Amino acid sequence: MGSRNWVAALAAAAGLLAALPAAALDKVTFGTNWKAQAEHGGYYQALVDGTYERFGLDVTIRQGGPNINHPQLLAAGKIDFNMGGNMFAAFNYLTNKVPMVTVAAAFQKDPQVIMVHPDTPYRSLADLKGVTLLISRAGQLTFWQWLKQAYGYTDQQVRPYTFNPAPFVANKDWGQQGYVTSEPFAVEQTGGFTPRVFLLADNGYQSYSTTLETSWKLVDENPDLVQRFVDATAIGWVNYLYGDPSAANALIKRDNPDISDAQLDYSLAKMKEYGIVDSGDADTLGINAMTDARWQSFYDFAVDAGLFAPGLDLKRGYTLRFVNKGVGLDRKKELLARQ
Repeated sequence: MGSRNWVAALAAAAGLLAALPAAALDKVTFGTNWKAQAEHGGYYQALVDGTYERFGLDVTIRQGGPNINHPQLLAAGKIDFNMGGNMFAAFNYLTNKVPMVTVAAAFQKDPQVIMVHPDTPYRSLADLKGVTLLISRAGQLTFWQWLKQAYGYTDQQVRPYTFNPAPFVANKDWGQQGYVTSEPFAVEQTGGFTPRVFLLADNGYQSYSTTLETSWKLVDENPDLVQRFVDATAIGWVNYLYGDPSAANALIKRDNPDISDAQLDYSLAKMKEYGIVDSGDADTLGINAMTDARWQSFYDFAVDAGLFAPGLDLKRGYTLRFVNKGVGLDRKKELLARQ
């Protein structure tokens, strides 16, 4: 073939490719655990900066809320992925034979804290044995059980926490549960003081948090889609933490108009300060990291505390197939070099 004919053939082929429709994106619906907030920033970042699209995904983020049961919708096949709370959820699914699986853990540290007034003598969690503590019903069934085992707390210390900081603000000798990214900020705004906080994760509480759950059916039938969603989300978190979060925050505020810029800034700063998303194993394995050892250790605690029966098949509750590949580490290095 002459050179002119070869060029003409290439031009014709290029024209044909240009005329073909773009590959369709895979539609994915992801349910969060509450209304939009900075703690969901990595997902919103991956959506707004086109990361999900570059991974061939058309993602819809479905907000959670007080009357929304996304785990139930996931189990029914109405959504594709769900934002879990902690590792207890996986144990509950196993106990009740619900075929759902944790495929990633966005938070290496659970953000759960116990707060106290700054002018009290309490300097550690050990000092709070016998102190009145405001703990929610859900908290009593999860992290409170660890506090009882680790520090000898008793149920007689508990008063109900109704997600209103006023009782804590008014009673200087009490403590209260919270997320390091939110409740201390609320206390600063309403009480005019900065509480002292004890992050449970920095004191031995080893549950992953803000886990990513899906169905075994999706894992078995379309593992490529699961991998792409996990990878794109990891990069979204890197971009949110170390890049410019403004577009993601604008999208968060569109979905949740009640959240303020000050709250978003505070939450992001605390996630970075305490290494909620990016610390520990994530430093070398990438965001979303999980390990067999940590799953086993936390399950052993739950069994010892009498919360779950021994003998659950943990490998049916989580999988490491989609994590620990170092996704996002190069991007993190690039963004940090610019700072």
